[in-house]
Amino acid sequence: MAELLHRIQEAAKAIKDRVQPVPAVGLVLGSGLGVLAEEVQDAIRVPYGEIPHFPVSTVEGHAGQFVFGTFAGKFVAMMQGRFHYYEGYSLEQVTFPVRVMKQLGIDTIIVTNAAGGINPEWEAGDLMLIRDHLNLTSQNPLIGHNEADLGPRFPDMSDAYNRELRELVKQVADKLGIGLREGVYAGLTGPSYETPAEIRMLRKLGGDAVGMSTVPEVIVAKHMGMRVIGISCISNMAAGILDQPLSHDEVMDTAERVKSKFSSLVREIVRELE
Repeated sequence: MAELLHRIQEAAKAIKDRVQPVPAVGLVLGSGLGVLAEEVQDAIRVPYGEIPHFPVSTVEGHAGQFVFGTFAGKFVAMMQGRFHYYEGYSLEQVTFPVRVMKQLGIDTIIVTNAAGGINPEWEAGDLMLIRDHLNLTSQNPLIGHNEADLGPRFPDMSDAYNRELRELVKQVADKLGIGLREGVYAGLTGPSYETPAEIRMLRKLGGDAVGMSTVPEVIVAKHMGMRVIGISCISNMAAGILDQPLSHDEVMDTAERVKSKFSSLVREIVRELE
């Protein structure tokens, strides 16, 4: 972990050499949701490949770069694309950018994703505020020696998705007239989509949406004392709910369809954040 801390510091320094001032908010943009980065003014783009120790995103819909600049009146850092365990990266690599954002001075992070809908009352195109999550990956990014400079050995996850900020998000959605679901995100490793039997299991466990990201990032963010907002775009209904096959094309098509609603919500959330 001491070596990890050194790598975090090196990556953060490389960014600070190119970017000023300190970002107020960090955003992780999921599959098909990277369009938000196009709204950043006076943007400074830093490809992941130019940051020491960063992996490279390999998934369609993930541009693979940090975008720094002014958005909704605040200087922000946007991850236009993230890393996934199913790409073959370790969870330390998957969560490394979140640790770097904390090293940059960011204390609040908005994590977004495209997810499959488990709740049968929902439909593709809905936005879900994440209230809690189920870590069903059988993995945890904090396994191993704990570096006290990064966070406690046993971090509390009872309020992983900050309660006060969830209330703020709901107020913003009401003000904008945007329908907003709220529920539990079930995190699995992927990359295969779930079977109908697995979706029935997840529903019984209390899951409302399912995806292949977010959970490790949120665990690490909480480990470092960051405030977290999580938002899922329900990009498709999960296996067995509708009589149709699942595809990544559907995920991208739905993200394109809801980008205006999604952008409006996130923009106003950032504007209202302290």
